[in-house]
Formats: sequence, structure tokens, C-alpha cells
Amino acid sequence: MTQLTGQPTTDDDVVHLTVPADGGYLGVLRTATAGLAARLQFALDEIEDLRIAVDEACAMLLAIATRDAELECRFTVTEDALTVEVTVPTVRGATLPSESSFAWKVLTALTTAAFADAADGRATISLLTRRSSGY
Repeated sequence: MTQLTGQPTTDDDVVHLTVPADGGYLGVLRTATAGLAARLQFALDEIEDLRIAVDEACAMLLAIATRDAELECRFTVTEDALTVEVTVPTVRGATLPSESSFAWKVLTALTTAAFADAADGRATISLLTRRSSGY
């Protein structure tokens, strides 16, 4: 089951991508996000919102990533939702932006739900987007 949706998944419903923690590789994650959202028949504006949210989440994580780190991205596909979890090893003492920050407001405005966790030298941001009804 996914943490944010509570829906069961199978291995066929999960895509893992690992890229260097470098802004130059974020296009790979944005493209994967758009492709999976399109597969779920998300509307074009929903796809673009999710791409922007993934980009913003990655930017938050890149700011606190260790040198030569890798971004691990896990996409979980359910019948009507896409969950994107991005994780990175962090520098000592790193903290994510507060939930009152502009960056966090962007994430929550563009997705159905957003969650962040930083512990044991790793930070994860999880984004859930449900497809609009009527599709």
C-alpha cells in the first residue's frame, strides 16, 4: 500500500529512477512524471502542475544534499493517483523548508497532498496527485 493513498500496489505499479543530485538531471524526473501522469489520463494542466511540484521538491532537496549524492525517485501508480517520493542523503544539520515557506505553499497548491520527512541523514518529500473526476 502506498503511504499517501492507502491503495494496494503491485511491483508493476512502481517505477524507480535514480539520478545524480544535480539540477541538470531534473529534466529526466520531470519527463518521467509527465509520462506517468499522461498514462493515468491526467489533464494537461494537472500534468504541468505535477511537473512543477516535482521540480520544486527536487530543488528543496538539492539545497541540502551531500556532495556527489543521488536523488532517488519512486513513482507509485494507482487507479486514479500518482505518488512521487524523492529522497536524498543530506548534509549534517540539514532541515527542509517549513510548511509556512513559499516553496512548501507551492507544493501544497499544486498537489493533492504533500509530506516531508528528514531523519537519519536522509530527506524525503512525497507528493500525491489524484486525477480530477470526470475522466
